[in-house]
Amino acid sequence: MGQNCLGSIRSHYARLSEKEKKIADFILENPKEIIHSTINETADRLGVAEATVFRFCKRIDFKGYQAMKIALASEIMSPIQQIHEEINENDNEKAVAEKVFQSNIRTLENTLQILDFSSIEKAARILAGASRVDFYGTGGSAIIAMDAYHKFIRTGISAYAFIDSHFQLMSASQLTNNDAAVIISHSGTNKDTIKIMNTARKNGAKTIGITSFPKSPVGQNSDVALFTSSEETEYRSEALASRIGQLSLIDALYVNMMIQNKEKANLSLEKIRSAISETRV
Repeated sequence: MGQNCLGSIRSHYARLSEKEKKIADFILENPKEIIHSTINETADRLGVAEATVFRFCKRIDFKGYQAMKIALASEIMSPIQQIHEEINENDNEKAVAEKVFQSNIRTLENTLQILDFSSIEKAARILAGASRVDFYGTGGSAIIAMDAYHKFIRTGISAYAFIDSHFQLMSASQLTNNDAAVIISHSGTNKDTIKIMNTARKNGAKTIGITSFPKSPVGQNSDVALFTSSEETEYRSEALASRIGQLSLIDALYVNMMIQNKEKANLSLEKIRSAISETRV
C-alpha cells in the first residue's frame, strides 16, 4: 500500500506553519493541478519559496516534491479505487456488498496511514490517569460514543456516555481536572459538540478529539487529536464511512487500557460476566 498523500496532509495540518497550510489548502482543493505542475510553478503560484514547498513535502513524510506528486497521482487516479467506490443502481446485491466492504477497508487503510502513534500513546496515558472518562458525540457520533462506553465500562474506569446533547452538556459541567473527555465528531464543527468540549476544557478536563478534519475546532482545540480518513461515494456520505475509522480508534484505545489496567480490568470483566450470565436462559 502506497503512502496516502491527502490523508497525510490532513493528519499533519494542525502542526503546519501558515505558509505550509497555504500549500496544504491548495493541494487539498486542487490535487490534479499539482500533478501537472513543477515545484517552481507551484511555488510561484502560491507566492512562496521553492524551499518552503520542499520543506512542506518533507513535513508530510515524503522525500521531496516528486515523491509527493507520484503518491498523489496514484491516489486520485487509481482505477482500482474507482471500481471499488462507484456503486450504481444497476449493481446486484453481491456487487454492492463487495464495494461497501472495499470502501470500509480503504477507510481503515487510509486512517492507519495517517495515524500518529505518539498521539495514540498520549491519549492512552490521559485515559489511564483519569478518574472518570466521558464520551461525547451528537447524531451518528453519539452512537460511536455509546459503543465506546460499552467497551470502556469493562476496563474498570468510571465511564459515561449519553445520547441527549443536554445530558452531555450537564455531564461535561461536572468534570474536573482529574477527568478526561473524548469528543467524537466527523466534521469537528458541530455547535453542540464544540460547546460540550469547551465546557469540559473550562473545568480542567483533558480532551481527546476524534475527527476527520484537523482544521476544525475539535481538531485544533483538543489536547490530543486523532484523525480518521474517509471518502464520499454516491450512496454513502463521508461521515457514514468515517464511522469505521472512529470505531477502530476507540478499539485501539480500549485494548491499550485493558493492557495497562490488567488487574483492574480483569476484576471488572468478571463482575460484568457474572451479572450478564444471569440474563441468559
